[in-house]
Amino acid sequence: MTGFLSVIRRDLRLAFAGGGDVLTLLLFFIIVGAIVPFAVGPDQELLSRIAPGVVWIAAFLSMLLGLDRLFRPDLEDGTLALYRLADLPLSAVIAAKVIVQWLTSALPLIVASPFLAVILTMDLDTFWRTVLSLLLGTPALAAFGAFGAAVTVAIRRGGLLAPILIAPLCVPILIFGIGVIAPLGGPGQGTAAMLFLAALSLMALALTPFAAALAIAWGRSRAPP
Repeated sequence: MTGFLSVIRRDLRLAFAGGGDVLTLLLFFIIVGAIVPFAVGPDQELLSRIAPGVVWIAAFLSMLLGLDRLFRPDLEDGTLALYRLADLPLSAVIAAKVIVQWLTSALPLIVASPFLAVILTMDLDTFWRTVLSLLLGTPALAAFGAFGAAVTVAIRRGGLLAPILIAPLCVPILIFGIGVIAPLGGPGQGTAAMLFLAALSLMALALTPFAAALAIAWGRSRAPP
C-alpha cells in the first residue's frame, strides 16, 4: 500500500508541477460548451435539449488531451522500466495512475460543470443529474484512456493513435451518461442508465490495469533494442 500511495503522490506532484495542463483542460472543456450556442443559435429550448450530449462530448474530448503524458514521460526517463522491476505489480502502478488521471482530468471538469450549466441553460435538476453522471462515468473514461495510452506507449506518435483506439470503447459510456441526464423512456430508464454506467466504470477500473500492464509488457518486448 505504501508503494501504491507513493506512485499517486509522485504523479500528483508531477501533474501540478507544470500547472498549465489542468488549466488547459478546463479551458478546452468550457470553450467546447461555449461555442455550441454560437453554432445552433440562442434557442434556449434547443440548448436545454442538447445540453447532456454537449457536456459529455466536451468531457470526453477534454480527457483525451492528457493521454500522452500518462506513460510516455516515464518511458523516456526510464521510470517505466524501474516500475517493471519493483515489488509493486505493474497493474497496481497503472491503477494508481488511473486514479491520478481521474483526479487531474475528470474532477476539474466536474468542478467546472456549473459554467456549462449556465451557458447551456440547464435547470437545477438537469445540472445535478449531469454531476452524478460525470461522477459515475468519468472513471471508465480514465481507465479506457490509460489502456489506450499503454497500448500506444511504445509507438512513435502514439498519442495521436490512442484516442482513435479508445473511442469505440467509450461510446457506451457516452450513451448511458446522457441517459442518466435525459432519460427518454421515463424515470425508470434514468435509474437503469445510472446502474449500467456505474457497472461499466467498476468493470473498467477492475480490468483495465491488468490489460494495460500486459500491453506495456508486450510493447516493451517488441521494442527494438
